Amino acid sequence: MLVKSEGIVLRETKFEETDKILNIFSLKHGKIHAIARGALRPRSPFIASSQVFSYSEYTFYKGKNFYHISQGDILNSFYDIREDMNRLLYGTYLLELVDSSIVEEEPNEKLFKLLIKALSVLSNMDDDFLKFIISFEIKYISFLGFRPFLDSCVICGKDINETLRFSIKQGGIICEDCFGLEKTSRYMDKSMLKYLKLLLYTSLDNLGEIKLPKDVMTKLQDILVQYILTCIEKDHFNSLNFIKSIEKNGGA
Repeated sequence: MLVKSEGIVLRETKFEETDKILNIFSLKHGKIHAIARGALRPRSPFIASSQVFSYSEYTFYKGKNFYHISQGDILNSFYDIREDMNRLLYGTYLLELVDSSIVEEEPNEKLFKLLIKALSVLSNMDDDFLKFIISFEIKYISFLGFRPFLDSCVICGKDINETLRFSIKQGGIICEDCFGLEKTSRYMDKSMLKYLKLLLYTSLDNLGEIKLPKDVMTKLQDILVQYILTCIEKDHFNSLNFIKSIEKNGGA
């Protein structure tokens, strides 16, 4: 039976001589593995809709091991992301985040719409990439069901005074009285907590209104990445490591 769904190509792999296997995050069916027959041929109708970042309306049917794409109508190629090195690097990280964590064939409409929004905003960005990425990360992990506890101590429930830390293990902020119960918690202060909440609740296309010190952004992202890796049981993100290596050598 033929089914239709919007979808975003998260990853592509060459299969045999002219075919591709695509990891597609679809609106109706979650993440699926789909074959695009002949996608590598010069005149294939799937050339545009089988590229990484492509957002298309797909028609497919489910085979024994894979979905098979019979039609792909491009909605947005996000071509501008591919044309800028920073956009491409951070866009690849967004796709790896989603591809690494979503369950196959389990729809997540909120996360799907967040990714579309993020790619749309990223297409027009020239700076402030780190602030954008942190805002995506905190929204993304929340939509996966792991929203960190930021309003009071995650261990005892007490209100937070001036001294606090962030517990990767417990998934939220902890008060001074509970420091001894969580030896691996990370440094965080009231200013960092305030900015993290702002980035959680501010739309990705309104981040220009928020001014963050560079050192605060660096600390927040380090905490979020470790928290995300813990939640999804992963060791690292290849694309993020690549970004950091380029930055270390004076590149992007």
